[in-house]
This record gives sequence, C-alpha cells and structure tokens, in this order.
Amino acid sequence: MLAAPFSRNFLRVKQELISSGLALADFVHRHPKRIAAVMAALLMGSGGGAFAVAQFGTTAPTDPLRLVTESITPADGVAAQLDQLEHFSFTLYRSEPTRAADTPESLLKRLGIADPAAASFLRRNDTAWRAVFGRGTTGRQVTAEADERQGLTLLRTHWIESDSDTQFKRLVVERGGNGEFSARIETAPLVATQRLAGGVIRNTLFAATDAARVPDSVVHQLTEVFESSVDFRRGLRKGDRFSIVYETLEADGEPLRAGRILSAEVVNRGKAHNALWFKAADAQTGGYYDFNGKSLGSAYLATPLQYTRITSAFGARNHPIFGGHRFHTGIDFGAPTGTPVRTVGDGVVEFAGVQRGYGNVIYVKHRNGKDTTVYGHLSQIGVKEGDRVSQGQQIGEVGSTGIATGPHLHFEFRVNDDPIDPAQALAEQRGGAPVAGANRSAFASLSSSMKAQLAATARVESDPFE
Repeated sequence: MLAAPFSRNFLRVKQELISSGLALADFVHRHPKRIAAVMAALLMGSGGGAFAVAQFGTTAPTDPLRLVTESITPADGVAAQLDQLEHFSFTLYRSEPTRAADTPESLLKRLGIADPAAASFLRRNDTAWRAVFGRGTTGRQVTAEADERQGLTLLRTHWIESDSDTQFKRLVVERGGNGEFSARIETAPLVATQRLAGGVIRNTLFAATDAARVPDSVVHQLTEVFESSVDFRRGLRKGDRFSIVYETLEADGEPLRAGRILSAEVVNRGKAHNALWFKAADAQTGGYYDFNGKSLGSAYLATPLQYTRITSAFGARNHPIFGGHRFHTGIDFGAPTGTPVRTVGDGVVEFAGVQRGYGNVIYVKHRNGKDTTVYGHLSQIGVKEGDRVSQGQQIGEVGSTGIATGPHLHFEFRVNDDPIDPAQALAEQRGGAPVAGANRSAFASLSSSMKAQLAATARVESDPFE
C-alpha cells in the first residue's frame, strides 16, 4: 500500500504519459528526476527504503497510509508500458564498514536489516565470524542485500592477505531456498583500474594530499619519482599544485589498495615537472620518463633519507668531539632516532654490525662491483651480511651509536674503497637511457592519453578511497 502523497505522484506520472502519448523510454529520458522520486516512493512503500536511500532507517513510517484510486483510460499501447514500470524489480542493498566494537546485531542494524536469524548465524558460524568480526577485520566494507521484509538474503566482504597479493578473498553469506544460511570463502583476481587525484599546496604536501584523499603509498611514490627535481620539504610554495593518475586494485568494484603511479605532474614555482610510467613491449621492467621520453631513473637515489637536513658536508671540518681540523669522509644527515634509512641503490650487504666510531653500520656493495655505500650510527639494523637489497629498501634506522653528538646518519660513497663526495657522486648518476626509437610511437600515444587525464584532475572533487 502506498502513502497518499507518493501515490498521487505516481498517478500524476501515469496521467502525463497517457495525455502526451510519450513512450516510457522517452518519458524517463526527459524527466529522470521525477521518475527517480517515484521509484523512491515505491521503495519506501514496499519497506525497502533503508537500502535504496541511505538516510532512511528501519523504523516503520508513522504517518497514516491510505490507498488512493483513480480511474483513467490509457491510450493504446501505454497500458503495457505502465505495467512494466509498476512491476519493475530492484535489488536492495547497502554497504557499511565494520567497527572495532561491532556485534552481528549492531552491524546488521546499521545495514538496515531486521533479521534475528541472520544475526544468530553470523555469531555461530566460525567462517563468517572470523571474516567479519575477527582480529584485523575493523574497517572492512560489508555489503548486504535484503528482501522486501528487510531480511538478509546475501552478505559479502573482501580482503587481501598482504600488499603483494594479486588475488583477494571474498566471504559470501547467503540464504538458500529453504531459508537456511550458508557461508563460504572464495578467491578471485584483483582488477586494476585507474584513478585521478589533484590538489593545490596551501601549507604542506601531506596536508594537500590528505585533503585530496590520496593514499599514503601513492604520496611516497610521488616524492620518490620527483625527489631529484623537487624539494618537497623546503622547496614547495603556496599555490604549487600536483596531479596524479594512479592504479588501484579492486575487488568486485571496491578499491582494496593503491598500486603504482602511472603518470604525475608537480608544478613547483611555476615550473612543471612530469613523469610517465612506461614499459616497452620487449622490456622486462619499466621506468619513469618525462613527456619527452627522457628517463627519470638512475642507478642511485639522491639521498638515503626521504627528507633530509645536512648537518655536516664532505671535506675538511672542525671535528665536533675531538676538535681540530679533520677530513670528513661522508655527509651527515640530521634526523630523529628511528627515521627509516634506505639503500640508495641495488646491491649486496657486505657488512652489517658494529664498528669503532661508526657504531651500528651497514656497507652495501653495488652492482658494478666498484661502488660501496656506508650507513653509520644506526639505532637499528634491518639486514644481515649477504642479503640482496633493492633501491629504496629500508635497511635500518637513524640513531646515535658510535662516536656521535646526537641522532644522525653518516653516509659515505666509496669508489674502489676511496671516499668521494656523495652529493657529487649521486648527482652524476641521475638520468638513464631515453625511450628507444622503436618504442617512440607507443610512448607518444601513451603520453598523449596521460596528459589528457592529468589535465582532467582539476575537475576531480573526491577520491575513491572514501
């Protein structure tokens, strides 16, 4: 039975269809908002409002209901179309994230479901309980489908075991034809999609990316891609902006984690810095290039810390502890104890332990066999001798072990065991080979597409990780 105001709206739509002779499809196309209002009215009248419209609760309407009947004479061919509209079926569903203090009853209540049998099943079934209410499940998105009586018909949630997974787990709880519930775990591949994000720097980069709802992992990639050309710590200015196209991995349309940055642009002090991920058809790995095809990659990162403050440069200096002029064989980076230290390039750990003066120290021998980097005064060592490490991998944490006046990282760059200025050595390594001629056409096509997407980020108002 329909409430009187909604019934009159529905009859008014009927009458307009009849008097105008419009086909149903034409009427829907010309008046989508009116059709939507009538559909919402029908759903509320059928007891499904809690799922069709999020703000409706499970409380039954308190206004008096009455049936309004009006005799009309439909035009030829319209009656069948109206019957289609009246008997159109909907799937009623709603999604909610789980909370730390959730019980089956509280979760189902937020989902707009009034079904004691469903709550009892979720409480008793071990598979369903561990997937929805077990350890580490807080924040999982749960989707439920319900019938016209607000009884549960289907419940699903998704998760991944680790960030390296290419597949996800899916819990499915459903009511069978006999009214009994069952639960099962399924495995399916994650689907990669593209997302856009953009923002303007008002204060800090992290404040701007938080406002744009950019995942932290994407922000870290952004700083690494442009670390040789943009000083994100001290060089940003109010009004600078960023645009990002990045990959997300989804399960049944729900984003579970962010992937690689596909393209990005940072405008810093009026100068645009851009990057594009490109992998040639005949290559095993890809890399970042600017839009002209110049490689942004290198054998070494610019620094072993993501954000740096140089407290002592390479060369002669007045020693802070022993006094007098002594030659400083590296660069000191001031940072709080516990700050992650990363290896600047691929290689093998040659030594990881304690040495006089250096305290906790790591030596990494790099691929060319000539270069060695040294990381001293560490509070923690995260690798051992013989480990293979990759560029950007965390190998330890800043500390003040050995001869040190406070927490900092002592970093050296050695060629054939002779220390040279790390700043100069790393700067000379920037830039790899450009895109090969055989791949220029494919690169140009991808570059054109990404430029258009980056330009569109100015119109992006929200992020899918909402």
